[in-house]
Amino acid sequence: MWRRSASFILDERRSSNSPPMADTTRGGPFQNPDAISAYYQTRAAHHGVITSDWLAQAQAAVGGVSGEEQTVSPAAESGADKTFNVIEEFNGWRKQPDLAEAVAAIRALAAVIRASEATTMMELEIELKKASDTLKSWDKTSISLTAGCDLFIRYVTRTSALEYEDFNSAKSRLLERAEKFGEISCKARKIIAMLSQDFIFDGCTILVHGLSRVVLEILKTAAQNNKLFRVLCTEGRPDGTGVLLANELSKLDIPVKLLLDSAVAYSMDEVDMVFVGADGVVESGGVINMMGTYQIALVAHSMNKPVYVAAESYKFARLYPLDQKDMAPALRPIEFGIKIAAKVEVERSARDYTPPQYLTLLFTDLGVLSPSVVSDELIQLYL
Repeated sequence: MWRRSASFILDERRSSNSPPMADTTRGGPFQNPDAISAYYQTRAAHHGVITSDWLAQAQAAVGGVSGEEQTVSPAAESGADKTFNVIEEFNGWRKQPDLAEAVAAIRALAAVIRASEATTMMELEIELKKASDTLKSWDKTSISLTAGCDLFIRYVTRTSALEYEDFNSAKSRLLERAEKFGEISCKARKIIAMLSQDFIFDGCTILVHGLSRVVLEILKTAAQNNKLFRVLCTEGRPDGTGVLLANELSKLDIPVKLLLDSAVAYSMDEVDMVFVGADGVVESGGVINMMGTYQIALVAHSMNKPVYVAAESYKFARLYPLDQKDMAPALRPIEFGIKIAAKVEVERSARDYTPPQYLTLLFTDLGVLSPSVVSDELIQLYL
């Protein structure tokens, strides 16, 4: 079982009697001006000095992105007279190929507010909590889904709205926050891609593992910026996600080479940096990701190669795994192509835990963070 973090337990104890917190909607949960300041010293050792408005520039660069502002799911559009069902709404958003599962959940929860017939704030918050629990139970092994739901509930209901004279005004305020949160979450991937560009230099070789949409966005943006680099893709057994990523990169005319998962150490001397995504970023600063990430990080660390993690802030989870066996099981079927004897046990775990000491930096929509800063950011997100 996962260990809940100390801050989570403390928050649970004080939530029942804590006073309403100040409204921070104006800046949003991701507008911490000091988000990347803790990294300046480390950053200088890599590629020189950066400006203090680096994060603001990245956010401004994606401010006008089109195609991300849809607020009604295809399911809702096709069945306006149907009784609202949060799972159906969620599945409607999930059909969009570029939308992350956690963002689909965030959009579905926003629709809960929109469709709610509650007449008091307490009823509405209870309805939101039940919808969140329903979504989390849809896949109990998904860290990003759980973290996204928890963060949404925390952000949207972080003030009691008692200052409003009528319920309709308070509900409108909550819906406004929900839509804002969804917009920020949708833009997170592009913000991360902008922040990462200074770390990719001409002539470099990048090793990637699995099919991460945010890593693909980083590489796509680098190619659009006319940077010259090549990519080594692990095959990504058992589902071949590395092969899928290699095919996507080839469509962008990015030089790419496929590796057996077992050939990482053999090829590491060619590599300048490693980029991986994350299913979840835990409070220690470590990451949960596709099986094999841990051993890649170990090899890279032993050969002094930087390991960069690209992850949206809605994947920040208030969990604290102590070792590999401390994770909730997430199993996948594995086909070896050869008949396996009945007495042979097969390891079917789909992901592993990479401790923070083997990671160099995390690229997030909060800024570029060292692993040690993650706990502080989690506190800021959930306060």
